[in-house]
Amino acid sequence: MEARAIAKTLRVSPIKARLVVDMIRGKDVKDALNILNNMNKKPARLTKKVLDSAIANAVNNLNLDVNTLYVKEARVDAGPVMKRHMFDSRSHIGHNDKRTSHIVITVASK
Repeated sequence: MEARAIAKTLRVSPIKARLVVDMIRGKDVKDALNILNNMNKKPARLTKKVLDSAIANAVNNLNLDVNTLYVKEARVDAGPVMKRHMFDSRSHIGHNDKRTSHIVITVASK
């Protein structure tokens, strides 16, 4: 049995979020929470919220035990890009793309 949580259109770059998510993939839930609590990064705070939601889905909807859960799948997909323009030197137009992410976390019991 597995439970899933998805957070869409988060205002963080997928490249930065993947660095955090790669650290918790395959770990026990308690170890993953400890890793995320000790990181001082915005993607870590957002990933922790998604992991907490996946754990709550597993406990409340599927009646699984928290002590037997592990992170089965953790991935970051690219979301829509907000394209902003700004004036650059010599009257050129520069791009300031604001990227978003979708974080998907699946927890399962051992």
